[in-house]
Amino acid sequence: MASLSATVGKLRLANPTILAAGILGMTAEQMLEALKGGAAAVVTKSIGLKAAEGHPNPTMVETECGYLNCMGLPNPGIDDFKPEVEGVAKHDGIVIGSVYAKDAKGFAALARKMESYGASAVELNLSCPHAAGLGAEMGSSLTRVRNITRAVKKAVDIPVFPKLTPNVQKIAGLALAAEKGRADGIVAINTLKAMAILPEARTPILSNAYGGYSGPGIKPVGVRCVYEIAGEVDIPIIGVGGICSGRDAIEYIMAGASAVQIGSAVAAHGPGVFAKVCAEMGEFMTANGYKRLSDMVGAARGGR
Repeated sequence: MASLSATVGKLRLANPTILAAGILGMTAEQMLEALKGGAAAVVTKSIGLKAAEGHPNPTMVETECGYLNCMGLPNPGIDDFKPEVEGVAKHDGIVIGSVYAKDAKGFAALARKMESYGASAVELNLSCPHAAGLGAEMGSSLTRVRNITRAVKKAVDIPVFPKLTPNVQKIAGLALAAEKGRADGIVAINTLKAMAILPEARTPILSNAYGGYSGPGIKPVGVRCVYEIAGEVDIPIIGVGGICSGRDAIEYIMAGASAVQIGSAVAAHGPGVFAKVCAEMGEFMTANGYKRLSDMVGAARGGR
């Protein structure tokens, strides 16, 4: 039988699927539901130092090939989020704490809290496209990516995974900056900056005008980004964006990812999508002679 176990830095995963940030990541109950559905690990909602309400409605619109959202990073703040992380960790669930801040000091403080709550790793949100002064606005700078990553690495002992924005000319440059900051791995990608307009009203649909585009439509972009990053860095990559099936996940793996995150497909199909993706990956591996997941990592790169 083919082995689906995956390794991302110090993280040992039973399979390569992880719940992406922003979907079922607000409460312990939601994250445990994802684990029961087959996910090997879960990423929390992005959490800041203080509570935030996010943008007013409308903040979500479904498109032909995915979703647009401008949630604006709503969250209860790090102090009130302690029970949620602990609620998963006490059941031996692997929790990756997603955090965002305005500067390196804030990221480091949040990461320390996540580690003290029982998080197994921390994901740095350097890529949200719809929060002014945060996310991608910070994460588009090579210097900031390197310095923030370095500051968090000095603050915690758990693995540190910067999540990068695709809304730049060369995402591999950001990955190199994160590697120089001693990142344990890269998460790629976050949503694409996009918008939708209601012609009858002659106005953008989202309250913030711009939002983040996710779902099946962005998979080719995500696969390309992982492929480019894999050619530049020597640290593991977690691929994200539009994964709905085992074949989708395998595209990311063959591009160079060691594991994948699934988000929009959970919203569309429920937490059972993790088990479905894993089953389909196992069937493909058996049919094509792969005994271990690691045998497929970067397989599409050949000698490039």
